[in-house]
Amino acid sequence: MARRVVDEGFALTLWARRPESLEPFADSAATVALSPAALAAVSEIVCICVTGDVDVEQVVLGPDGVLGGLAAGGVLIIHSTVHPETCQRLSEVAAEKEIVLLDAPVSGGGPAAMERALLVMVGGDRTILERVRPVLASFGDPILHLGPVGAGQTAKLINNLAFTAQLAFALDLFAFVDQLGVDRAAMAQVLDRGSGGSRASSIVSGSAFELSGLGQVAGPLLQKDFGLVADIARTRNVDLPEALRRLAESSLAVLNSTETGRT
Repeated sequence: MARRVVDEGFALTLWARRPESLEPFADSAATVALSPAALAAVSEIVCICVTGDVDVEQVVLGPDGVLGGLAAGGVLIIHSTVHPETCQRLSEVAAEKEIVLLDAPVSGGGPAAMERALLVMVGGDRTILERVRPVLASFGDPILHLGPVGAGQTAKLINNLAFTAQLAFALDLFAFVDQLGVDRAAMAQVLDRGSGGSRASSIVSGSAFELSGLGQVAGPLLQKDFGLVADIARTRNVDLPEALRRLAESSLAVLNSTETGRT
């Protein structure tokens, strides 16, 4: 995402908790700040991509956090996948400094970003979204406005719940295919083009039906997101559909076993 922003010609300042994350930008026009506050002090728009709620709060509210440097009129965009209430709470704090927050989690990964095809789900003021849309469009299409602050996060978590549940469905489906004596690779091609396909079945077949890599990378994140969507349902007095719960928990059990080597 950052590479697309700077390659599009926007003046870009970077900060990262891990210095190695900045190494790929040595050949770019991007500059590097020594802290989130220093980055914010030279920015009109600050985009945050860290892992979880605690990380976001630390980067935004910490001693050298973004709100310590971003001037009134600035825009803070949370691309991380976190609890909607975290974004709502930070939005209220930012508003005290006349800063507007948008939550804008993304889906599609690095390849989609490089093709300007990352799905961007936005919650917050629609007018502010239009103001920052040119930046988001450097890596995103479609850019969807879902509602007030937190709505983008809710949409992303529902998306991840569906994906997690579909993983278990895909695993059961290919096991059934094996039992019927149908070539699973050929069946994967059928699903890729047929009405019964899903993103999850494509990922399972594309990994040669070996989920250890997915378990190591995505397993902990999907576990985090399942916990968040379950908490949203609980706090809003909505029942998480039992079929979705069972499928998601089954997927997470498989991913956790591959992550730790217990296949």
